[in-house]
Order: sequence, then C-alpha cells, then structure tokens
Amino acid sequence: MRVAITGASGLIGGALAASLLADGHSVIRLVRHAPRAERTARLEEAEWRPEQGRVDTVALHGADAIVHLAGAPIAHTPWTRRRRTLIRRSRVRGTRHLCRAVAAMDTPPPRLLSGSGLHFYGDTGGTVATEASPPGTGFLSEVAQAWEAATVPAEEAGLSVAHLRTAAVLDRSGGLLRSVLPLYQAGLGGRLGSGAQYLSWIALRDHVGALRFLLERPEITGPVNLCAPEPVSNAAFSEALGRALGRPTLLPVPATALRATLGDVAAETALLDLRAAPQRLVKAGYSFTFSTIDSALSDILTRPRRRAGA
Repeated sequence: MRVAITGASGLIGGALAASLLADGHSVIRLVRHAPRAERTARLEEAEWRPEQGRVDTVALHGADAIVHLAGAPIAHTPWTRRRRTLIRRSRVRGTRHLCRAVAAMDTPPPRLLSGSGLHFYGDTGGTVATEASPPGTGFLSEVAQAWEAATVPAEEAGLSVAHLRTAAVLDRSGGLLRSVLPLYQAGLGGRLGSGAQYLSWIALRDHVGALRFLLERPEITGPVNLCAPEPVSNAAFSEALGRALGRPTLLPVPATALRATLGDVAAETALLDLRAAPQRLVKAGYSFTFSTIDSALSDILTRPRRRAGA
C-alpha cells in the first residue's frame, strides 16, 4: 500500500507513518517545505502549500490512500480572534484545497481518511454520542462541521471518504498526557472543576490501529468515532493517572480558576462533558487493544517516549 499523509510530523501522523513503514508499506509525507531527497526507497516527500492552494498531485499518482491530519493545535491559548481564524482556516481551507486538487486528478487515490474531532458533538451533557448523533454547539463543533463539509469535492469525485472524529489521543510523546505529566509526577495533579465531566479518549496505539483498519475497509465512509469504548470522568482519569504514577491527586483546580485563566476555552476543553462511543468501529470488527483507562496508562507509562515524527 502507498499512503500519503498530511501532518506526518505530528503525534498521530508520525506514529502512523512509522507503523506503515515497519510493515513494508510506502509513505508520502505531504510537507510545507521543499521536499527533501528520499530517506529510503519507501519514504518520500511531496510539497503542499494549503494556504496557497498548491498540492503536488504528481507525487500522488499511484497512491492508494490519503490520510489528512493537518491542522493548527487547539491547545494553544488564549483563543484570540486571530487564533480562532488559524484553527478554522488550517482545517477547513486546507481540506478544501486538498480535496479540490485530488478531485481534479485523472486517477485520484481512491481512499481519503480526513481529520475531524469528537467536538463535533459539543457538550453531550450525560448522553453518549454515536455517529448518528446530531452536531452540538460551540466554536470547536462549528469547526468540525465545516471541516467535514470541506471534503465534498473528493466525495463528488468518487473517493471513499471517512471522517475521523477523534477523541483525546493519549501518549506520553504529545497531546494531553505530555502537558499534564509533569504536574502529576510532582504530586500536584487533581481533578478539574467538579471532575464529573466526562473525557472521551483513545490510546495512540489504538488510534493508529483504527486508521490501519479503516485504510483496509473503503466501504466504511462518513463519520467514524475514534475513541475507546469506555470514556471516564475527569475525576476518574485523574485518579487513574495518579495511580499509574504512584502519586497523590489531591489538588483539584476550581472551575472558576479555569474560567479565569482560559476564558471561554475552558468550557470547550477542560470543563467539557463529552461522552462518545466507537459504534461503527466496533460493529465493523475493530478490537481495541486498550479499552480501559488503567490498561492504556499502564502501557503508555512503561514504554519509552517516542520522538515526534519518528
């Protein structure tokens, strides 16, 4: 299989590329700089400039699939007007340009896995969201909805398109865990607000496994929830992380402090109550390696930290 990846230097893209290469597949890294010479016979780079609408489609000839993961991080705060524009534009405009370019190819890659997020559902307020659930409200929900709609050119060109509604991805090399580990290792961790709000999560190894699963099943199109089957409350996550590290978790952060520090970002991140189920993945036969938070954290914290992009 020959797979093109945007965001290949990030946490998920780098792990996916490494997994594919380890199993003998070929990878095309779509990069925003002049392509470097091939590192190996099965790894190459191709230039794309989403802000300028440029994609090197010549390099995509013969590719079996594109995995589109690029987008500006949402964790950077504050969400100024400029930051919000960047978050939205990097996802929506980048996806639209990529899909239009691919749609114009004589023989485009037949499969597209395009990034999205569980924030599509907004605050689920105690209910469990499946792929059939309606969209929610809020900035990140609106971004996710527009992000998915931007793939229409590819769908109209006949590509098999799946939208990756991704949960918080857990790995010590990046994302949520990398940001909170120093506090918990120092014994300064604790629940956020009441701790009752739910966190939908997925171990990086399962996220990569699910992507590999979807690459082999082009009949699965539309939204797919990429999350473990057992979401946990923020309090339970905090306790599990403390348990895995052998550290106390006695220092809660009041919701008022989070709102004062993060502003409206808090309501859509740290204080968001988001429960989702991977209904379509499970029905299709994907078997999670880590379905519980304890098993995931135990594995993650006993393995060496992976270098970004490795």
